[in-house]
Amino acid sequence: MVLAIDIGNTNIVVGCFDEEKILFVERVSTNHTATDLEYASTFRMALHIHGYESSMLTGAIISSVVPGVTGTVKRAIEKYAGVKVMVVSPGIKTGIKLLVDNPAQLGSDLVVDAVAGIHHYPVPLIIIDMGTATTLSVIDKNKNYVGGMIMTGVAISADALTSRTAQLPKIAFETPRNLIGKNTVDCMRNGMMYSNACALDGLIERVEEELGEPCTVVATGGIANVITPLCKRKIIMDDALLLKGLMIIYQKNL
Repeated sequence: MVLAIDIGNTNIVVGCFDEEKILFVERVSTNHTATDLEYASTFRMALHIHGYESSMLTGAIISSVVPGVTGTVKRAIEKYAGVKVMVVSPGIKTGIKLLVDNPAQLGSDLVVDAVAGIHHYPVPLIIIDMGTATTLSVIDKNKNYVGGMIMTGVAISADALTSRTAQLPKIAFETPRNLIGKNTVDCMRNGMMYSNACALDGLIERVEEELGEPCTVVATGGIANVITPLCKRKIIMDDALLLKGLMIIYQKNL
């Protein structure tokens, strides 16, 4: 049984898998000041809630876009479970060719998503990951990672709007009842959510034009399940995409 950790700017996804079966997935807040012991307690609780103990773990793997937290989490796992921890970084075997200017600069989360994408879905492929930022990764028909796009995340856009205006409140992202809002909150929610959905539709169309062929589109990330249903394009939701990629990479590097 292997512990899989995805450290993002806002949340840490904690999962566990046994061979190719995902046993559970939980999310906790990324805490830049937490200690080894605090993170170890968090992982212990996540396992315990689902009926597992540290003695059942045989290894662990981490993907992180927050370097300052990576070492703390690695030490926490080693302290709590006493297992070897694999970190997704340049030099690790992924089985995917990165046709970008500087592969070492590519976020490990994008690499892991791509590994899972080409394993589970037809290519060419567009992977949308909606977290603190919204990213699009493009995989061509030869299963090469050819590049992508990064845009402001939905929550960051909403925070910027409310922090720079005197009368606009914070909003929750829920499925809009109509496109045209009838009050301030609905107008804000609809504007944020539909503008992002339209942006995704437009970017998908333009990527396909540049590649010269239609693409499979897969979405993952915390807010994708409320934005992608508003898109006109068919988009496959896969909440566990990154954990699936970590499983594959872990097996490749044993």
